[in-house]
Order: sequence, then C-alpha cells, then structure tokens
Amino acid sequence: MARRTTKPPLPDDFEEHILDIDVGDEMRSSFLEYAYSVIYSRALPDARDGLKPVQRRILYTMNEMGLRPDRGHVKSARVVGEVMGRLHPHGDTAIYDALVRMTQPFSLRVPTVDGHGNFGSPDDSPAAMRYTECRMAPAAVAMTASIDEDTVDFKPNYDSREMEPTVLPAAIPHLVVNGTTGIAVGMATNCAPHNLVEVVQALRHLITHPTATIDDLMRFVPGPDLPTGGKIVGLDGIRDAYETGRGSFRMRASARIETIGRRKGIVVTELPYGVGTEKVIERIKTLVQGKKLQGISDMKDLTDREHGLRLVIEVKNGFVPEALLEQLYRHTPMEDSFGINNVALVDGQPRTLGLKEMLEVFLEHRYDVVRRRSQFRRNKKADRLHLIDGLLVALLDIDEVIQVIRISDDTATARERLMSVFDLSLAQTDYILEMQLRRLTRFSRIELEKEQQELRREIEELDAILGDEKLLRKVVGDELTDVAKAYGTPRRTVLLESSGTTVTSSAVALEVADDPCFALLSATGLLARTSNAEAVGSGGARTNHDVVVSAIATTARGEIGVLTSAGRVLRLGVLDLPAIPASANDPNLQGGLPLSEVLSLGAGERALALCTLTADGPGLALGTRQGTVKRVNPEVLGKDEWEVIRLEPGDEVVGATQLLTGTETLCFITTDAQLLHFGAEGVRPQGRAGGGIAGIRLTSGESVAWFGVVEPEGSVVVTASGSSTALPGTEPGLVKVTPFTEYPPKGRATGGVRCHRFLKGEDALVFAWAGTAPARASAASGAPVELPEANGRRDGSGTPGSQPIVACAGPLSARIGVPAASHVEG
Repeated sequence: MARRTTKPPLPDDFEEHILDIDVGDEMRSSFLEYAYSVIYSRALPDARDGLKPVQRRILYTMNEMGLRPDRGHVKSARVVGEVMGRLHPHGDTAIYDALVRMTQPFSLRVPTVDGHGNFGSPDDSPAAMRYTECRMAPAAVAMTASIDEDTVDFKPNYDSREMEPTVLPAAIPHLVVNGTTGIAVGMATNCAPHNLVEVVQALRHLITHPTATIDDLMRFVPGPDLPTGGKIVGLDGIRDAYETGRGSFRMRASARIETIGRRKGIVVTELPYGVGTEKVIERIKTLVQGKKLQGISDMKDLTDREHGLRLVIEVKNGFVPEALLEQLYRHTPMEDSFGINNVALVDGQPRTLGLKEMLEVFLEHRYDVVRRRSQFRRNKKADRLHLIDGLLVALLDIDEVIQVIRISDDTATARERLMSVFDLSLAQTDYILEMQLRRLTRFSRIELEKEQQELRREIEELDAILGDEKLLRKVVGDELTDVAKAYGTPRRTVLLESSGTTVTSSAVALEVADDPCFALLSATGLLARTSNAEAVGSGGARTNHDVVVSAIATTARGEIGVLTSAGRVLRLGVLDLPAIPASANDPNLQGGLPLSEVLSLGAGERALALCTLTADGPGLALGTRQGTVKRVNPEVLGKDEWEVIRLEPGDEVVGATQLLTGTETLCFITTDAQLLHFGAEGVRPQGRAGGGIAGIRLTSGESVAWFGVVEPEGSVVVTASGSSTALPGTEPGLVKVTPFTEYPPKGRATGGVRCHRFLKGEDALVFAWAGTAPARASAASGAPVELPEANGRRDGSGTPGSQPIVACAGPLSARIGVPAASHVEG
C-alpha cells in the first residue's frame, strides 16, 4: 500500500517571490554555457600542447602515478578510475575511449600511451578496460617533462580539492604531429598527422627565420604523413589548408599487381587513414552482388602481426588488373578524402590556424616553458648556493660554531647567536643546526667548494639563457632536435603531385578483348601468346631462345588443347598464357609460362603440339613410335582432358600436328634413316577410341624418330646420325640437311626411302625433322645450334663437348596456315 506523504507547513514569515524570465533568453544563455563547456572542456585541443582536456588529464595522472616506460603495466581500469575520480567528472567510457586512441599506432603518428592487450583495430573495438593494461609511452615522458619545475600554470579541479595543469610542457608538437578530431557545438576540428622529423625541421627553420612563408615551410613539411601510410594524390588542397587552416586531400591505398597461382591479383598493403579491411571487403561484396563491379573472383584478408596488412583480391581471367584497381579506387574506400579543419584554442579562444600559426603558437609555448624552467632551476641553484656559502663560513670557524651552540640554552638562542656572530641568514643558520657531525670533515669541505663552483657556473648559464633571447631560441631548437632523434621515424605516406592515376577506365578496357592471337609452345616447354602476326610469319634471323615447335591461331579468350606423347589432349585457356611482345623476327619466349605450372603431366610424358578444340575441320594427325598414323577430331568435351588414340603397350605418340585442309603431306622418319611421306587424304578419320592405321613399315628393332606435316615445296629434311649405344650427347655423328623434294612419295604402310647414309661408328638417327626452310635448331638448354646449308653434311653436331640438336623448326607461318608472303607485303 502506498504511503501518503504530507508537505510540512510553510513558516508564517514566508514570502513568495516569482521572477518572470523570458524563455528565449534563458534558452540562449543556457545553450551558450553548454556550448562553452563543450568547446573548452571536451572537444577542442589547446594549440600549445595539442591535447584535449581528457588527454591532458590522462597523461598527467599517469605521470603522477609513476607509470613510466621503465615500469610495469597496470590495468587500464585503474588509470581510468584515477582520472575520473580526481580530474575528469565524466563517464568512464569517454575516458577509456580517449586512452585507447592514445595507444593505437594506426590512429596517432607518435602514440603517447603504451598499451598491452587488445586495443582494437580500424575495424574492431578494443577489449574492456578491465582486460587491458597500459603505461606511459616514451613520447609521453617528453610531453610531461619538467612539469614539476613551475613550467605551466595549475588550476583547481572540478571540486577544488586538487590542482591540475592548464597545459602540459609538451616538448613534442603534438597537434601537428598526431593531429586530432573533435565535434563541438557550432564548430569542429580535424587536423591531419605529420612526420615528426619534418615538423621539427620546419620549427628550427622558423626559429631562425621568423618571417618564413608557407612555401619555405613546405620545403620541410610537404604534406601530411598518415600513420597507416598509403598515398596522397594532389597537393593543392594541402597548400590551401596550410595557408588558411581549411582544405582537403585524397588518400589512396597502396596496392600492387602480383601473380597469385595461375591468376593475376591485386595485393593491398596500405589503406587510407581510418579505413579498415573489413570496410573495404564489405563494400566490394556489395558492389559485386549489385553487379556494379566485375572481374573479382575471390578476396582474402591475410593480415597478421608479422607481415602487416595484406588484402589479396584475385582477378578473373579476362580482366585487366590495372583497370580493375582503378575501379576499386573509384567505388570503394580504397580511396577516400580527408578534410582539414585546424580549429584549436589559442589564449582560450577557438581559432582556425594555418601551418605557420600552429608552429608559432607551439614555439611561443616552448619559449615560455624553457624560460620558466630556467628561472625555476636558477632559483633552486641559487638557494642551494646560499646554503653552501653559509656552511663554508661555519666550517672555517667550526670550533667557535660548536662553542656557540653548546653554551646556548635552546635552539632559538643558538639560532640568534649564530646569525649575529657569523652574519648568517635564517636559512643558513637552520641548515647548520640540522647538519650531521659526519659532514665536519676535511673532505666535506673540498666537496662543498667544488659544488659551490659548479653551482656558480650553472647559474651563469641559466642567467645567460634568461637574458639572451637568441640563446633561449637556440636551447629550444636543440631540444627539438633531440626529440626528433629520439622519437622520429621515416615518412610512411607517399605524396603524388598530380592525381596519381596511371590507369583509367577510358585508357584501358576492364576486360581483355577477344582479339585474334597466336598460342606458342617452345622446345623447352614454355607457353605464351602474342598478337604480332608479322613477327609470327617472319622468316628472318633467329632470336636467342629455344625454338617454337608449335603455334596455332586462336583468340585471347579462347581455349586450346595440348597434345601429349601419351595420346592425351589437355584443355588450356589462352588467357592463362602470358602475353609477350613479338620481336621483328620471331617471338621471344623467355618470358613464357612453364608448362609444368599449368598442366600436370605423367612420368615421361611430353607435350608435343598445340591444337584447336573445334568440331569442324580436318582435325589432328598423329604418328606413334611403332609407325601408326591416325586422323582424329578432338571435339569439345565437358572435361579438361581426354584420350585421342588408343595406344598399344610400349607405344607412344612421337608427333602430332593440326591439319588445315586435310590434303597435307604426312611424313615419317625412322631411326634406321627411312623416310616415307604420303597424302593425309589417304588416312581415314577415326573416333577418339580408335587405335589408328599402319603408317610406315618398320624393320625389326627400329622405331619412328619423327612424324609431322610437310609442305614439299621449300622444305628441307634435317637428320643427325650417331651411335645408339653411346651416351646421350656424346654421339660422334654428322648432321645432314637435304631438300625434301629429293625424296619421292611412297604409299602408306610401305618402308619408304633411304634419307641418310651411316658412316663408320654410326648405326641410328639420333635426331630427325622435316619442314619449311630456313630451319632453326636448338639444344636442350635453348641455345641455338647452327645448321649446314641444304645438300650439305657437316661434322660437329654430335662431337663430345658440343650441344646435340633436340628441337628444330622453320617459319611459324608454315605451321599456322598463313602464307608468309602476306605478312611480308603487309
């Protein structure tokens, strides 16, 4: 049941006074008081030490608690409680948030609090203050140094029980170096961080050249230096901010293009100030889901403490990474703007300051701090010198001093007699009376005289600082230099004079166009693509690389097949192949992609040729080690690999080529130097499961050395003889180059004609090839091997110590079905 309360009766002499107050005036005055409170007590920093009241109180309290960098960490809750109970009558959350920001290296350029524990990231909030620990960072020592030497004024705290500093001595230009942000009533501040070494250089220049201009100062401070690095593009807004206190600039992430597996990727290592990886990832996902951003296959955040920020964005095949990166800059927080609004308190009034004004306010503060500190130290040393002078006077007549003290009835009488007899002051007399007997030694007198001389010298130096303004400025400059050496770090942010745009959407298309190109396979297993048709069709001098053994016409976004010695065709995307520039003579595959990185081959399996994957056309021609020939169309199947010939045990494909008309000349060359060529129309096409038909009749113990397609006119036959029992590369053989027209055609499944006569010590062909002249040969290392002229025969190809031929080729135009003359004329 509710208890009824009654009001006490009013006294008899009570008189009621009602004041009529205008509501508008009351709202105006109350709001003005609230605005003043927010401006001066919470939101805006003091231009002298660059700290808001809560930050100043945190550092002062930690200094009073003795939480020096060489001491152990304490719970953050303890610091917050001390600050809240003694100086800052606000919520603990606001104090802890300020403490957290002072520990974060990604928020401040020079952190002032050393945190231990989870103090958050640009994406995540910190742990509760009961879990984290903190202490003063080395830079905080410089901020509070000499605070107990009457360098700054103190004021009562909120309940007038304690005193707190109105400003810290601040040997570091905190406002310019660490920046700040805050929202007051009717105004806001947003200062950008800068590099400490650069700011100190500008301050030293301003000390010696007080009339320096903004251009002079910008030689030392060219722009902000953000804690997270990145890039700043465009310096016009920075100059405006340095002149007027207001301006803006664009921040851009640092990213590079890397090869990630079989694809290209964008690796982001630095993000704009205040932007986290999760924010970027979320924005990219939104754009991809809304189909406003294409070309991204996957994103991985590989950030860790050891390697730092690493955001990997994988690019789909068919998209240009540089153009996609430009899209990311345009539509995601990977490029953001920073608005500078340098509002700070100067003499208790909020002002918008340019760079020079901020530096001047800090210097005037340091002049005042050093002046007051010097005066304080001079007074302390003068007091000490005064005591030592009196003590030395007493030591000269120590026996009389003892006698005066002994005959005195009390301390007061002894004090008066000493002051009158030895002409001492009250402070000197009290010091003598409190002196211990062990100080009355001969060595004590020597030490006192030495200390007296040292004190006089130090007082002279302090008097010189107080009396000479130039010397005072020099002291301030030297101390700033020491600060820069102790706490300075190299610049992290790159400044770009212009927009910094290297790739734009109008300059480079986002996707790779499906333009015609040529896929190439070299003798050492390198893959590449090129769009230079003139180079492909050229028959000029050979470039210094392994020969191209297979080339087919395709498109940049198409698919091709790789036919292997095991009778398999492996699907391969052309976009996976690196695009290489073709020289004026022949494509150079030194920048090609190794075959082993994109295809998995079995033991002993070799890649023989490239082919198309279309159902139309005459298909492929294959020749096996046991003399079988087959025509087959690989077709487009729903898998990445399939067999195109059924091989007998011990057999393998030795040659394969893409047919263009179906009427080409097929050629076999055997190890016993037999050559057989016949028309492809005599070979009936078979399905993939077929085993082929007889191509050439082999004698016992012999096999096919080479198989391929030959154009009779203008072709040559290259054969190299040697011993089948010799070690590879040591055969003492000969090389022969013969016009192909010297060999008459024979019917399929016959033995062919002799193409090479063996000399003494030779019993087999170690290499054979037929194709369009001029022929080019290479060794296993890719080094070129010179061939003799047609109708010739030359020693040296197989002699010990030389490089035997392992591959041979002619002009590429003969193998891709494009007449070379058309390219020459073009």
